[in-house]
Amino acid sequence: MLTSSGGRFEVTLDGELIFSKAALERHAAAGEIATLVEERIGPRIPRE
Repeated sequence: MLTSSGGRFEVTLDGELIFSKAALERHAAAGEIATLVEERIGPRIPRE
């Protein structure tokens, strides 16, 4: 686990805030940001 001294980590998509460390008072879990993006734009298209 990494410690923090209160820095901000915010992710926006098309101008909409989808994750805010400050608002949730925690770091994002592994894969959480990807899941939030996929919920809005759809699943990743696999390469062949």
